[in-house]
Amino acid sequence: MTRALLVLNAGSSSVKLSVFANEDEPRMLARTKLDERLDHAGAIDRVLAWCRGAIGELELAAVGHRVVHGGARFSEPVLIDDSNLADMRALGVLAPLHQPHNIEAIKVVTKAAPGVPQVACFDTAFHRTQPHVAQSFALPRRYADEGILRYGFHGLSYEYIASVLPKLDARAAAGRTIVLHLGNGASMCALAACTSVATTMGFTALDGLPMGTRCGAIDPGVLLHLMRRGMDVAALEKLLYEQSGLLGVSGATGDMRELSARTDAASVEAVDLFVYRIGRELGSLTASLGGLDAIVFTGGIGENDARIRERVCKAASWLGLEFDPEPNIAGVPKISTASSRVSARVIPTNEELMIARHTRRLLS
Repeated sequence: MTRALLVLNAGSSSVKLSVFANEDEPRMLARTKLDERLDHAGAIDRVLAWCRGAIGELELAAVGHRVVHGGARFSEPVLIDDSNLADMRALGVLAPLHQPHNIEAIKVVTKAAPGVPQVACFDTAFHRTQPHVAQSFALPRRYADEGILRYGFHGLSYEYIASVLPKLDARAAAGRTIVLHLGNGASMCALAACTSVATTMGFTALDGLPMGTRCGAIDPGVLLHLMRRGMDVAALEKLLYEQSGLLGVSGATGDMRELSARTDAASVEAVDLFVYRIGRELGSLTASLGGLDAIVFTGGIGENDARIRERVCKAASWLGLEFDPEPNIAGVPKISTASSRVSARVIPTNEELMIARHTRRLLS
């Protein structure tokens, strides 16, 4: 019988799940995706039935969950109990489109397997190392006291990259690196000696780069203008989260794979805007580091779209990055020249493994 760790990433319309062997370095045994929410006790039965079908008989040692928002309260993964679960639920007001689904998955597992330990791993926790000034808004102090801060997201992805970087590029790991997590959700993070010092996302996962359907950075005066014209909170939320970004600019799709194949002016503009904003943020994050030694591409677009990588690297030549097109096309991990002062790499992320590692550590 296999002692296993189950990793759940519950979203609004689907659940990603992975099974790892409960070993010193967790080893993935199987993974799948359920195109439905994990919202009742029967769902966990289907999950366990799938596990048995994919792996054979297993003993569930623990369940690790991705929880989007840890607020200022959680700077590390935690073993879930009634007290901290209540705190996570309260943080739902900071991530209303994500946190409730994360909490629901925890509740379902608790009902179906009450004796199995559960661990919450927070997407914001990695960024709690940032200096106070990097987390602050220029608002009256009472709002910061209420938790209105720049939190940052994609922390589990950045933490994974930071964990493997020392073996791949010791200079980058000890120095100043910017990681570009580019996917349907996109952000960038400045690492000093593999520690987060600044990131593009802020109070919510709307800030920073334009994404598949999310707007990215926007003048808050635009929002006031739309509200004065009669747009209510629900309509504004739908606009910013679901109708903007690459989809909004192109008027066709938020999928970069489809956009890259289109030649109409609006689609070209959407891709141009995405690359332009990456270049702007690259300069800003370099300033926060006081210089730059390396950049790392990860995420669905970062790992798979050679043309986006090429455009970003060429635009960063002013930073001392010499791009090498041949390894970029061939899928070789290092895509800068040997003489380049700033190195460029492609490193696939693995948030599920990061959750499994944390779950294993807390379990032991």
